[in-house]
Amino acid sequence: MTHTTSGPAGTPGTVRRREIWAWASWDWGSAAFNAVMTTFVFTVYLTSAPFGGEARASAVLGTALAIAGVLVFLLAPVTGQRSDAGGRRKLWLGINTVAVCAATGLCFFVYPSPDFLLLGVALIALANVFFEFANVNYYAMLKQVSTPGSVGKVSGFGWAMGYVGGIAALALVLVGFINPDVGWFGVTSENGQNIRAVAVFSALWFLVFSLPIFFTVPEVPRTKAAQLGFFASYGLLFRRIKAIYRTSPHTLWFLLASAVFRDGLAAVFTFGGVIAAGTFGWDLPQVIMFAIFGNIVAAAGAFAGGFLDDRIGPKPVIVGSLTGLLVAGSAIAALGPDEAHLFGLTWTGDTTFWIFGLALCLFVGPAQSASRAFLARLAPEGEEGELFGLYATTGRAVSFLAPSLFAIFITIFGAQRYGIIGILLVLLLGLLALLPVRAPDRTPQAVVPEV
Repeated sequence: MTHTTSGPAGTPGTVRRREIWAWASWDWGSAAFNAVMTTFVFTVYLTSAPFGGEARASAVLGTALAIAGVLVFLLAPVTGQRSDAGGRRKLWLGINTVAVCAATGLCFFVYPSPDFLLLGVALIALANVFFEFANVNYYAMLKQVSTPGSVGKVSGFGWAMGYVGGIAALALVLVGFINPDVGWFGVTSENGQNIRAVAVFSALWFLVFSLPIFFTVPEVPRTKAAQLGFFASYGLLFRRIKAIYRTSPHTLWFLLASAVFRDGLAAVFTFGGVIAAGTFGWDLPQVIMFAIFGNIVAAAGAFAGGFLDDRIGPKPVIVGSLTGLLVAGSAIAALGPDEAHLFGLTWTGDTTFWIFGLALCLFVGPAQSASRAFLARLAPEGEEGELFGLYATTGRAVSFLAPSLFAIFITIFGAQRYGIIGILLVLLLGLLALLPVRAPDRTPQAVVPEV
């Protein structure tokens, strides 16, 4: 099964279904890092009592992630530009993927003690840096495996594959390492051995499922910009930003608006499991069970959002998703872990998190998928990596917002629960910034200068 599209150099080509599956397999594999390491298992472990208490460890984690964003801010657009020009998009995707896996595997050496808190947050932060670099190249391949009429569905399919991969990884983690007294390979919970073993499992999972993309999706051709030195690439980058502003200003407005709401979306994932454990008192098996159901809901949302994207456009999908996130997040913040009486029913904290937490999962996927597809529609042919590098950079330019506000609200009020308010403020600001931005079909494609 094939369909016609433009190749990376703008020449007619075909995209085969196996290329779409191979591309989406990377999303499936990356779920072990996103769902297991940064959301529901390892960061929950890292912010638990043995590391110095939920509030302190959560604040340290938020600070480390904010600092890591500076590196992405400085380097992402130029690394994307050079991987486009050098015909090395897959090579750099591979290098950065291996780096994420290495940092993830090294988390095996993070023992449950305050002395290992800095090591743990440093490894997670470093892995996040390389993951963002990998995403620049991976996102840039979206136009290689889709057509203008299917980019939304393909993007949504990738996100859905990521969520389903998260379900599979979390289920295996639960039955193989978390629930049994003696897990696979004789692993026990002594000295956090089972959680540390999960880090090794996650690294291997990501590595194995990332392989198909390297054997199936073609590389981009080399261009003149590959001859530029590293620092000269920044000069070219600034000239191209000026050209984008002149010929397609709403492309830059979208980059800025999406930077804000994407930071809020990332915080929902990063701190979701942490809040479930620290605020609602859930133990790790409960968190993982919620994560499995949450990923099922998120996959359905991403898949449905992809179809809506191709029919009504990505902007309405993003606006509707952000609105849903604000409603669900506000309910969690307002009701909290306390028992309440609503509509004649007794409403427990667990009920609150299950209902509105799943609602958060439902809306996160479409917002992420449609945002990726929005920019892919705006990217000039052959410049996808550079534009997605700017996508990462603008995101990281404000990446301090959600982690910092999360940490600040915890510090001010002395309880983890109030960190939710900081995340909601970022989502609201992103929504307001997006509203004036024109949809892709009303935005001219940017004209970028040659070297």
